[in-house]
Amino acid sequence: MNWEAINATAQLISSLAVVASLWYLAIQVHRSTRVAKLTAQDAAASALRDVTKQFSENAELGRIWRIGLEDINALSPDDRARFYHVTFQFLKAMETIHFYFIYGLMDEQIWRGWWNLYRHYLASPGLEHYWNLRHELFSERFQRFVNQMAKPSDPMTVANLLGTEAKSGG
Repeated sequence: MNWEAINATAQLISSLAVVASLWYLAIQVHRSTRVAKLTAQDAAASALRDVTKQFSENAELGRIWRIGLEDINALSPDDRARFYHVTFQFLKAMETIHFYFIYGLMDEQIWRGWWNLYRHYLASPGLEHYWNLRHELFSERFQRFVNQMAKPSDPMTVANLLGTEAKSGG
């Protein structure tokens, strides 16, 4: 075997090694991207779950949330302040979920579920009132998203779902 054949064989082996390395790297990047998406989706769900969990664990806060969604003026000033604090947390969690979707960290199907939740809650009189007062606390991108969102003809939140259940059950 001469030096030219040895050189050609070495170059071929080297080229194959580079291709194999790139293939391995592509697989690792793909797996890493999937893990990042799953982590972001779980973080988004956890963020909103942390906000809404309070409503089931604290009956008074649940009452304030339910009433505030439909009629903010039916709350005392102290209860309205609590409603505003929880609304801020709720909307910030929603903004984070929107951010994850915009940057490709959330699957379209999962995003559609969140989007439908947004539509219904953002159409409630209480959240609409808060949004009009404090929308500047949120990113411009999220503000545009909220302002362009079409409201459902029959918004459903925990406040009016309970009313519907009471009417249909009785």
